[in-house]
Amino acid sequence: MTNAAELLIDHALALEWETLSDSTRTAAATFLHDSVVVGIAGRRAPYANEVMTAVRSWGLPAGKEGARVLGRPGLRLPPSSAAFLNAFQIHAQEFDCVHEPAVVHPLATILSALLAEADRSGPYDGQRLLTALVAGVDVAAGLGVAATSPVKFFRPATAGIFGCVAALARLRKMPRGEALDALGLALAYASGTMQAHVEGKATLPLQIAGAARSAVQAIDLALAGLPGPSASIDGPYGYLTLFESSHDIQRLMEGLAGPHRIEQVSWKPFPTGRAAHGAIVATQRLMHQHGLHALNLETLTYRAPPLIVRLVGRPLVPDMTPAYARLCFPYLGAVVLTRGTVDLSDFTAERLNDPTIAQLASRISVESDGNPDPAAFVPARAEALLTDGRALSQEVTVQFGAPAWPLTREEHLEKARRCLAFAGLEGAHQKLADACLAMAGAADATAGLWAAQEAGGS
Repeated sequence: MTNAAELLIDHALALEWETLSDSTRTAAATFLHDSVVVGIAGRRAPYANEVMTAVRSWGLPAGKEGARVLGRPGLRLPPSSAAFLNAFQIHAQEFDCVHEPAVVHPLATILSALLAEADRSGPYDGQRLLTALVAGVDVAAGLGVAATSPVKFFRPATAGIFGCVAALARLRKMPRGEALDALGLALAYASGTMQAHVEGKATLPLQIAGAARSAVQAIDLALAGLPGPSASIDGPYGYLTLFESSHDIQRLMEGLAGPHRIEQVSWKPFPTGRAAHGAIVATQRLMHQHGLHALNLETLTYRAPPLIVRLVGRPLVPDMTPAYARLCFPYLGAVVLTRGTVDLSDFTAERLNDPTIAQLASRISVESDGNPDPAAFVPARAEALLTDGRALSQEVTVQFGAPAWPLTREEHLEKARRCLAFAGLEGAHQKLADACLAMAGAADATAGLWAAQEAGGS
């Protein structure tokens, strides 16, 4: 009987650009662009330079060989190291896209591995790279959707490595046997702890970085002839059995029939944990429509599914790290009440230790509504009690940036511009947007992307 690993690899290897719908093609180009600009902004993320220093100590390529890095014109690294640094930068500021039902950030890992591989064994045309991206997201997000229990390990890394391997196998058009070996070897590398999430440590993007790097290495080892476990997904110690408390393999299999998972991916309009986005928008609406502001707030409570409480319900604490603050709605809500939104500049030491924000955050909380769905982000409700005794509420049925409430083209481009400005590469904005939009017709998928970055840094 064909096992799950074989079905996933067969799906990835068989995928063709000609069979993809226009909506799938558009989503692939759109979220590739979104991830690239977020990764460029990540050059200024906390610890990004320290990570780069460590990565460079692992070895540098000879001459002009090697793979390029987002936001760092002129830098080349061994492919696995470039994949590591790019993945860290894409996820380091919690601004990268997410598949909500899967609780997976698929492009941080997958795109980083594909960019490294394109520099190493390419060039590949745009249709081939985008098709590989779609295949990888089908696998990574599919594994997350198959879980029927709450997140136990850090799924963007643990499921992400399998999506990376599937995408790389499709990009290189690997023989089926070697692709299956690479997926089996990915099981040996798969890791990711939620303890980093609890403590708000930069280990979260490091785990995503490790998945991207290890996927490149798994491909190399399989091509060198090393065998991997054949039942890496649903065997007695396979991925789903080992990393998820419970799962439904049919949800994974049925998803392969379409629509492609990349169409279900959500933007992040704010550089915070996705679980906070509904609360941020609800707070903004209470401000704009009902007159809520910092001076008249008595209490603000966000009543939401248990996953939201777990991910962003933590209290503000002294000496917060930026990673902790991005996952703390009391802090994020206080920032929104003081300046109307949350952006990349809101995680400096000065703002994190602002006593006015801390005092306001003490009146903001997140509470569970008892929703039994372990992956639910909505429905939710923001409830505000004002100093004059008035009670306000705002229902949340869909999060801004989700497929049901997508960013407009203008909003998408404005996010891209802000990311590039934060990185000091705003001059790359138009050329980079044009390169990503035209990628499907490019003979060299990434040439325009890197040329735009170089021009923006000059």
